[in-house]
Amino acid sequence: MRGFKCLLSEFSIVPKPLTIPDLSDEVTLARYPFLPQAKSWIASMAVKHGIDIDELLDGGMMDRSRIRARSRLVDSVDSKDGVEVASIGDIHTEEGRLLEAFSFYYARLVVGASEDERLISRWAQAEAERAQRILERDDSIEIIANTYLSEISCDERGIWKIGLSDFIELCTGITGSRWRLPNCEINDGWVTLHDEGDRYSSRAKVARLLRERMKEDIKIDALDKMVKMDESLLIRLSEPVGMIRGLVASKTAETIALIGAGEEDWPPCMRKIVGELSEGVNVNHFGRVFLGSMSRCIGLPQETTVDFFRGAPDFSESTTAYQVNHLYEREYTPSGCSKLKVNHNCAVRTGDDKLCDQPWMDHPLKYIRAKQRRRKRQDSLEVNAEVPKPGDG
Repeated sequence: MRGFKCLLSEFSIVPKPLTIPDLSDEVTLARYPFLPQAKSWIASMAVKHGIDIDELLDGGMMDRSRIRARSRLVDSVDSKDGVEVASIGDIHTEEGRLLEAFSFYYARLVVGASEDERLISRWAQAEAERAQRILERDDSIEIIANTYLSEISCDERGIWKIGLSDFIELCTGITGSRWRLPNCEINDGWVTLHDEGDRYSSRAKVARLLRERMKEDIKIDALDKMVKMDESLLIRLSEPVGMIRGLVASKTAETIALIGAGEEDWPPCMRKIVGELSEGVNVNHFGRVFLGSMSRCIGLPQETTVDFFRGAPDFSESTTAYQVNHLYEREYTPSGCSKLKVNHNCAVRTGDDKLCDQPWMDHPLKYIRAKQRRRKRQDSLEVNAEVPKPGDG
């Protein structure tokens, strides 16, 4: 495995507090079972309830935890919003806390047993997104912020400040102009995270920054479990690993089916936006995101997608490349026909394109698939027409 110790050290060179705060609230520990403070609590719960590796993998007590774990894994592959926030148990009861905490541990074992670093990264991202959404309204945000950040404070107005070193390390993975240093208020080595009203609160900004740190910690722990997996454990986890690999494979197959779509297969909406950009039209934000996500789905290189925007009146090479990379990394999917119409990005009216007029045509990706199928049938008919019949010639 490629320099795994080196990989861990790369992730470790980040500003973190020298000591972590005490945390004894069991609800918080169950909500965020990846916290460093949660390890000893989960270990004590395992002893108290007789939960060993056999019970976790096959025991009756852990049935519901394994069900919840499978849900966490499916969400990490199939949902753009990360893992579902709500548990299937009441986290304010000991049974509910056990269910939630050990479902995370089981899911981590499964992704580790997959020996797939990309799947591990995807799962870590989804779990961190779930934690972010909870933290935006959870009173425990302060203690968790002090767990992961070396310098963080909040004034009586609820306005947060973060140390410059923490901010620089974390904001590089986040898109948006508000996260660029020239647009921030910096005083004496502190970055003020101002409220933006309903758009983006100071608290929500802290949660967003914490997501980056939590994601890396979750990923490192899972990678560590991966390299420590023995053969017997890999065999016992083969069924859930097969389930999640099968789901990933089906999602990949959907993408592969679209790769190779030539310009003649593009839907009118995509051709319209590409054409407008080349003519210097200031295409709206929705149309730009749609073009980037469509390009990703049909397998176009990021460089090609960036080139689409060169004619835009506000084109910036670095900004466009950064935003396109974000779309590709987060695996954005393009919006359907109804949203394109609402946002004035649909290119046709009734009668302009027979395929678009079909009652089942509600998404540009369906348009491409239909075009590909029709061309394949046509090619097959042409080949059959060229094959000499018995007795000819």
